Amino acid sequence: MTNLIEIKGVTHAYKTPAGPLPVLDNLELSVPEGEFCAVVGPSGCGKSTLTRLVSGLMKPDTGEVWLHGERVKGPRKTVGMAFQNPVLLEWRTILQNVILPLEIVAGSMPQKDREARAMQLIEMVGLKGFENKRPSELSGGMRQRASLCRAIVHKPDVLIMDEPFGALDAFTREDLWQTMRDLRAAEPFTCVLITHDLRESVFLGDQVIVLSGRPAHTQYVMDVDLPADRTIDILYTPKVADMLHILRDQIKLAQGREPKVH
Repeated sequence: MTNLIEIKGVTHAYKTPAGPLPVLDNLELSVPEGEFCAVVGPSGCGKSTLTRLVSGLMKPDTGEVWLHGERVKGPRKTVGMAFQNPVLLEWRTILQNVILPLEIVAGSMPQKDREARAMQLIEMVGLKGFENKRPSELSGGMRQRASLCRAIVHKPDVLIMDEPFGALDAFTREDLWQTMRDLRAAEPFTCVLITHDLRESVFLGDQVIVLSGRPAHTQYVMDVDLPADRTIDILYTPKVADMLHILRDQIKLAQGREPKVH
């Protein structure tokens, strides 16, 4: 399987008044095309920095980031992004918000085709009937659904998600996890998800990468051996419980703590 994302020996530090603050240290990471990669690790270990490097919004101090066989040297229009805050434009309707990336990267596409593409996704995530509403008229979960549509409407090479469900209540979060799996089944795409939620990482991921404490390197990689058509119920099985124990122990090691014997 061809790797869509390759991170080779990446090191990065932030400049601070007290001197350089190392965040990533010789990070090696690859994501095969079509896979969903969840990245977890201790707070402040550089997970969000990783998303900026992949999207081209930031350059590493040393090392290389490759996307689709090309070295990333600047912002990429073929990268979709979704954040904890949906960042929808209040003066635009939901349909107009979802269409926005097509206006930027597919300017020659006829308006009727843009609307048809946007409506396809809006219906897929259960927002049909709300396309002419403003973001303030929707719940947090509904706004995040619209944000997901906007992130993939232009069929990006890779979708980067930085804690997109972190601000939602537990039931809404689980509902959106299922929505994400349904979207991937209908429109396969490569994804990098940054999350603190281990259940989320296992349910959505094809692989889970655990980063070490700062400065981060790849500490552990778990291949998620679960059915592609999984539902939320699978999170309550002994197999998933064992996977979560392993990941939790790896996080503790990354924090410099000894894991408990199970």
